[in-house]
Amino acid sequence: MSDELRYQMTEEMAELFEEDGFEDISDGGIELDEDRYEHFRTVADPGQTLIRIDKFLVDRMNNATRSRIQQAAEAGAIFVNGLPVRSNYRIKPGDVVTLELLRPRRELEIIPEDIPLDIVYEDDVLLVVNKPAGLVVHPGHGNYTGTLVNALAYYLRDDPEYDPMDPRLGLVHRIDKDTSGLLVVAKREEAKSDLCKQFYYKTTHRSYRALVWGRFDYPIGTVTGNIGRDLKDRLQMAVFPPDGDIGKPAVTHYEVLEELAYVSWIECRLETGRTHQIRAHMKHIGHTLFADERYGGDQILRGNNTANYRRFVQNCLATCPRQALHAKTLGFRHPITGEEMRFDSDLPADLTALLERWRTYITYASEGREYY
Repeated sequence: MSDELRYQMTEEMAELFEEDGFEDISDGGIELDEDRYEHFRTVADPGQTLIRIDKFLVDRMNNATRSRIQQAAEAGAIFVNGLPVRSNYRIKPGDVVTLELLRPRRELEIIPEDIPLDIVYEDDVLLVVNKPAGLVVHPGHGNYTGTLVNALAYYLRDDPEYDPMDPRLGLVHRIDKDTSGLLVVAKREEAKSDLCKQFYYKTTHRSYRALVWGRFDYPIGTVTGNIGRDLKDRLQMAVFPPDGDIGKPAVTHYEVLEELAYVSWIECRLETGRTHQIRAHMKHIGHTLFADERYGGDQILRGNNTANYRRFVQNCLATCPRQALHAKTLGFRHPITGEEMRFDSDLPADLTALLERWRTYITYASEGREYY
């Protein structure tokens, strides 16, 4: 499998293990004589080394933990060359691996929807969009309409070569629903293939701005640690040892741009692009993103317990009621011309207002006045 196809497949499989159908796997397992439906298929490369099937699949299915794959195998849902296997089966070159469940996959119909888009750049083969917070990127998990993909289908409805149902076109990468910022979209197959290769080989440039709880001991640093599904809370990602078998390698570089009383405004640069990478890495080192409800950032994690301070923080949360994270810059080599492309985006209004509240808080505190 080529590198760009592997990256592309990983992106397309990001939702699979979250589907309701995976709950078909229970302690009772799946009987061989029951009707089964294929949800995933991959073929081992001719040069594939002998490794366990759970480790083989976790590298090919985003959002799938080894424990979840092991559960699927023990339930009889993982097949190799048409026969069910256990999680300790060792993959050999040419093996055909499938995940088969008791119900068919939900077939999504991408309905074009007239949703406003902030197009930063566009040419014949790609476009760069500045996604607002609150907009889901891809249909799934109960968000089957009203997504960025639906908006792109409408925006490009008159382009005869753009088919929103064609996985060889469209989004090259993703950001979370409540994260704002830049994304690149491929309008042509050759563009997506080349861009996927750039993301796979980590030659793209991506930097984020984030407001996090606490002050750092050092203004510049790097967080290294595998990221995988939290073993206790599947809605969160967790950080595991970089030399372990759990999770996928992830590296985040950070630099403190401004200290604001009990929070810090930082830049994060990604070497990898794992699910919730910045959110999980920052929590791991004790600097949870401000207002990040899923990771506990909507609680007062630094500061004092006075009524006025609690009121101030609540007003800050009302100003920016989502994780304080913005994908500010994006850089890549143009897939056709080879030109180095660099894009920057302004901070959205909610983050700008949030920063001003913290700056005003510092000013008032220095003058001995209360601000909330």
